[in-house]
Amino acid sequence: MNDSVTSISHSSTNPPSSSWVRFLRSYGPTPNNVSLFDEYVSAALAKAKVAPIRLNSPQLNNILERVNSGALGSILIAGTAGDGKTYHCRSLWSELRGDDREWSDPEPIKKLPLDDGRIAIFVKDLSELSDEQGDETLGLLERSVLGEEDKEFLILAANHGQILERLRSYHQGSSHPMRKLIQDSFLQSGSQHERLAVFDLSKTAHRHSLEESLDAVARHPAWSNCSGCSLDLDGRVCPISENRRRLLGENDGRRMSKRLGDLVEIARHNGAHLPVRDLLALAANMILGHPAAREGLMSCSDVSKIQQAGTVENGCIYGNVFGANLPRRRTLSRPVFRVLTAFGIGEETSNTIDGLLVYGTDDNKLSDAFARFVSSDPVYGATQSYLAVQRRYLEGEEGARLDEGATDFLKRIESQRQRMFFTLPETEPNFRFWDLTAFRFAGDYLESIAALAQRKAIPEPARARLVRGLNRIMSGLLLENTDKIFVASSGGFTHSKISVLCDSELPARRATGGLGMAIKSDEISGLPRIDITVAFGASGEVSLLLSPIRFEFLCRVAEGALPASFSNECLEDLMAFKARLLRQAELSRSALEQDGEPFSDDGTLSLNFIEIEHNGHGFSRPIAVRVGV
Repeated sequence: MNDSVTSISHSSTNPPSSSWVRFLRSYGPTPNNVSLFDEYVSAALAKAKVAPIRLNSPQLNNILERVNSGALGSILIAGTAGDGKTYHCRSLWSELRGDDREWSDPEPIKKLPLDDGRIAIFVKDLSELSDEQGDETLGLLERSVLGEEDKEFLILAANHGQILERLRSYHQGSSHPMRKLIQDSFLQSGSQHERLAVFDLSKTAHRHSLEESLDAVARHPAWSNCSGCSLDLDGRVCPISENRRRLLGENDGRRMSKRLGDLVEIARHNGAHLPVRDLLALAANMILGHPAAREGLMSCSDVSKIQQAGTVENGCIYGNVFGANLPRRRTLSRPVFRVLTAFGIGEETSNTIDGLLVYGTDDNKLSDAFARFVSSDPVYGATQSYLAVQRRYLEGEEGARLDEGATDFLKRIESQRQRMFFTLPETEPNFRFWDLTAFRFAGDYLESIAALAQRKAIPEPARARLVRGLNRIMSGLLLENTDKIFVASSGGFTHSKISVLCDSELPARRATGGLGMAIKSDEISGLPRIDITVAFGASGEVSLLLSPIRFEFLCRVAEGALPASFSNECLEDLMAFKARLLRQAELSRSALEQDGEPFSDDGTLSLNFIEIEHNGHGFSRPIAVRVGV
């Protein structure tokens, strides 16, 4: 860190890290956070006189290696808004010894002669080009990729939709020779062209990007100036420093960042993409968030006022994760907060955890757990104000159970649920932190993903729940079987809620080359995939991708939830899966009949009906039906 940073005065009127905090604040979800855009970063850094927030960019090394290799053809840096496309272009320009002043020039197209005689044409954002400039750029891209141009090559940054749309319009509706190539690369189904290197920044692993963003903010060297600050000494709690310490997690093995990484991974497998810009905004908001501060984000000058008002706990990092410090409209305007609030943390709960939070101080059976999980946190847990409101609620003082008093206590309970999600130990069987989310089986899902990645079987409890859930969806009956799969129908109407006619009875564990169910990792999406083989041959297999919400759906049904009460969309997906299984079984039977192997030769038809024993175990019982002539 440079001398201008370390020499900042430690006076009470100018806290030692005020410049850094002010710079970090601009990264948060403010209405006008322009410094999140790469083109504003340099000017903001010069003004604040702090070191920049640096993120490792493995793709940058790959891009630089491609350029230095002398490989012919062009480079496309793709991604969604906020993925760092402009940052990668600027960094590559610097690595290739381009002039920073020239890069700052507003001209959107820049040329950089290389030592090997080639000329790199940089376009830092396709959307900034006029129609004429865009056509010239796409013309160079086409000539370079098709082998008609070897001296000049393009380094182009563009959003997925922008590049595909411009390619569509470039040839005025006719098929562009590279459009399918680029589209396939985005979808992970196409191979790289030897003269077009596509670097898709949106494919960066979310957990890795999150951890890197949190570390870049929480471990920035400017925080060292906070040491000895009077706002965090002599029993005073600086919420900024407190939140940073909790984010670092040096006393609990970084539990909070790991839990947050789990949430981000579940969201990714559900199809959500969180760009680096949003992850940096999240990190800044976690540390600086407080509803009483201007725009919901603290500066050093706010801290003493917050301390005097006794509202340090309102800047709780665990609520800041979900934008509790922000107006609801601003929270919903940012993808990262929309994704995280969708987990329902704070709203979802269990009787055990709520019993602890409400009665933990009075119930002898809960007092030990209350001391460990609530009283042990005097800043954001069992604060004096929380205990006072809890006491008033329990003792039934006048107004405490009326709308205003009850609302206050319920809001505090919601905040405690959020805190406990990030602080409960993993090895606590009576207080499961996943019970505080809408995805109570997310832990099993992540374990299954990890097991499949190592080519191992998923945990047995998870496999058993999936089988039980499938059987209940297939039949509409409360079957407990975990050793077999019943593919059932109602005799013609696939979407019937109750289906007792067993079409196929298959083993829940498929032997190599045999019939039944297997769970694998899908090569393209990385999701777990259920494969059920109802007939021998390549065409006899039917597959279902297991997103986290489908996994949760099957597990909830296995535990007794009504299918439609959880997700009508998932129910429709599973019924469609059942229809494909029934269709495949029908096709296999038709093939057998064509080979001269009828099902019966005595004029009777054998039907299998599913029956249930008193313990919930189902079995199929054949019944012979004589076919009328």
